[in-house]
Amino acid sequence: MTAKLDPFAAAPSLMKNWMGTSVAVASSLEPTLIELVKIRASQINGCANCINMHTVEARAKGETEQRIYLLSAWREAPCYSERERAALGWTEVLTRLSEGHAHESAYQALKAQFTEEEQVKLTLMINVINGWNRLAVGFGLWVDPAAAKAAQAAA
Repeated sequence: MTAKLDPFAAAPSLMKNWMGTSVAVASSLEPTLIELVKIRASQINGCANCINMHTVEARAKGETEQRIYLLSAWREAPCYSERERAALGWTEVLTRLSEGHAHESAYQALKAQFTEEEQVKLTLMINVINGWNRLAVGFGLWVDPAAAKAAQAAA
């Protein structure tokens, strides 16, 4: 895939700020939970770049192959905690807002597992990954995970 443009070159200051926000939000909850959320939103949005990047990151943070492979069927898989299920349900309803507003049961599950502060942190993370998915899909981005890690460390 050839990128249509490089957003980091086109708007360096904003992209640096976006990257900083992304890193700050991603470090606000458990690392593997964050990666599961990133992968699930990216699956829904069809973002190959982000699926590739975040499965690599999830493995590096200790996530198992089984849980990564079963993520698209998390409701039927017994290997996720109630907290992870609440996060994944919340991820799905926020990522699929255009499909309707029946999110009350997902919110109740979220509320049972996350403090109010954590609910905000998770919701921000879902917003961030959805934003990255739109940048990557919209501009045809493909970033090698090692290169992304180096860029993140430099930012």
